[in-house]
Amino acid sequence: MKNIAIIGASGYTGAQITALIDNDTSLSIQGLYVSENSLDKGKALAELYPAYQQIKLSLSPLTAEAKQSIVEEADGVVLATDHAVSLELAAYFYKQGLAVFDLSGAYRFADIEQYPKWYGFEHTQQDVLAEAVYGLAEWNHQQIAGSKMIAVPGCYPTASLTALKPLTPYLTDAYPVINAVSGVTGAGRKAQLHTSFCEVSLTPYGVLGHRHQPEIATHLGQEVIFTPHLGNFKRGILATITVQLAKGTTEADIAKAYQVYNDSPLVSVLQNQFPKVDDVVNTPNCIVGWKYDSQSNYLVVASAIDNLMKGAASQGLQCIKIHFGL
Repeated sequence: MKNIAIIGASGYTGAQITALIDNDTSLSIQGLYVSENSLDKGKALAELYPAYQQIKLSLSPLTAEAKQSIVEEADGVVLATDHAVSLELAAYFYKQGLAVFDLSGAYRFADIEQYPKWYGFEHTQQDVLAEAVYGLAEWNHQQIAGSKMIAVPGCYPTASLTALKPLTPYLTDAYPVINAVSGVTGAGRKAQLHTSFCEVSLTPYGVLGHRHQPEIATHLGQEVIFTPHLGNFKRGILATITVQLAKGTTEADIAKAYQVYNDSPLVSVLQNQFPKVDDVVNTPNCIVGWKYDSQSNYLVVASAIDNLMKGAASQGLQCIKIHFGL
């Protein structure tokens, strides 16, 4: 049994992965942590999330003593923390020999020049960054198993890359156009005006400037146009993608390409059918549906995931289990 510490456990993603690990018989929880100045320190997780009554653990402040206890007792650490916080914590625990599963964006780009542009900080941990692997579970199994520094992908990139990566042999120079809608939990637990109940309405945001665009492009190997939208629902993502394929590509070619997921229990592929958000909410699944126009060589593919699950926590759990061979 592997012992996992969870830092940032009071947030939506941190609480979700805590519940998943607590329910997994091959894993145990070393402790739940929040920042030393958090208003949630000392509270039981179930006080914040009554749905998790079975979890009897409280949130401890991440003091120097707590960090030392994690190093001594844990096999791995989950970071459900802000990007700039993860930058330093991931490096600290990695250098202490723990496996790190970072749910932030602090280690998703190999190119350090991307961080000031998209995350607003200089990357100060180049040696650790050089060891980081991208935790897209269905595609990077070997790398996840072989590295102790795993950068779990963003939610929008998970939905988009799962749909697009099988198609790479057939892509043209035309940019895939990704329109994706996320539930409000994607913005985090902190109160903000634009995510309050009375303010939320379907709207695009981060147009031609969202940090997940270069993440998708980097790990696809192809530039994309990505437009995220905020939806008036709690959780889930639906990405609808229009992509031009190479002349001569057939439906049979596409169907064969998606057979890469035949042995992936969490990814389902539908031809001439499309998923909806409710099909995947509260599950670790991704459902991909596609339809192809062979006259124009345009494919429309939709990908549905739960942003807190496959888009974060359950994919983090996949990475933990892959890494430890569970």
